[in-house]
Parts: sequence; structure tokens; C-alpha cells
Amino acid sequence: MTPTSPSTAITALAPETLRSWVVEHQDLVVIDVRSAAEFESLHIRGSYNVPLPLLSEHTDELAARLGSRVVLVCQSGARAEQARQRLDKSGLDAAYVLTGGVPGFAAAGGDVIKGKDRWDLERQVRLAAGFLVVLGLAGGKFISPKIRMLAGAIGTGLTFSAATNTCAMGQAISAMPWNKAAKEPTRESAILALPVNTDVTAGAKA
Repeated sequence: MTPTSPSTAITALAPETLRSWVVEHQDLVVIDVRSAAEFESLHIRGSYNVPLPLLSEHTDELAARLGSRVVLVCQSGARAEQARQRLDKSGLDAAYVLTGGVPGFAAAGGDVIKGKDRWDLERQVRLAAGFLVVLGLAGGKFISPKIRMLAGAIGTGLTFSAATNTCAMGQAISAMPWNKAAKEPTRESAILALPVNTDVTAGAKA
């Protein structure tokens, strides 16, 4: 499999293909858009951690630094796809989203680095949503029927999340203290640490 050209539709990338790319291509850049805490728990060796909120804040600058062989990864592919769409709007229309995320790459025998075990953000979102639905139903039965509106609000929120491919609950949970790493990525430590696209540099000098 070869990189897509600007006129070619963006495609997903299988873990097995990424395994071969890691060995074969020096220009490969793997960007992990999960939180720093998730990254510390498990990440692909050699990948760069640029959490989705940071990427969203500096999308244009990031897109300008990247070359043609870019792979975006997260836990399952949802956040990586959000990142791809943002980068596409900033002119980087040749990026891949890893199928199955980092766990899928690890399961396929990919080279990963493991740290402290943590619940990934998507699992935390499922727990919080489920707990609030149960709370709303139980509260509606034993306290006041009005509390059942909480379950309805969660259902509405999940529907909106699926329709827009966003997750407000995930963003809120990611800001919790237990989801903070010892050293959070910044523009200087994450984005400016990325290798500069040589084609961009050559164009600027021309």
C-alpha cells in the first residue's frame, strides 16, 4: 500500500500495514491524539503525542509541518478521524487513520511501550453515561419522576455525539485530575518537536 495523493480519497490503515511502514519508511510520522495519560499507559514506539484539544488549537501550524506519510491514532479511531477531518480542512489531505487504534496495533504484534495501567477515555465515558442513566431511572422511581429527564438528556447527548462525531462528555472527563499526566504536551513540546516537512521547507526557500 502506498500513500494517497491529494486527489485520492483518504483511507483507513490496517495495523499490519503500519507495522511494515514503521520498518520501511523513514519519513513516517505517527501522531497519537489521545490524552497524555492514555499515551503514557500504552503507545506506539516512536509516535508523537498531540492530544486532540491541542491539535484543534494549532491545526494549521501542525498541518504545515507534516509530510505525505502521516498516520493518526487513538483508542479506537474516532478521535483520530476527528483529527483527520480538521487537518484536511487545513490542507493536509493525505493522512491515514489507524484501524483499531493503539490496542489493535498492539494485538497485531506491533511495537508498543506500556506504562501504568489506566482506563482509556472512551471506557470512562461509557461508565459515566451508564451510571447517569441508571441514576436517572432509579431517581425517577424512588425520588421524583422528573429525575428521569437525566436519562433522556444522556440519550440525547449520545445521539448528538454520534451524529456530529464529537463528545462533550469525553472532553469534560479528560480534564479530570486522574486523566492528567505528569507532563502534559504543549505546543512547544509536542507540535514544534515534530520533524518539519522538507517539501514545505524547500518551498519556503524557493
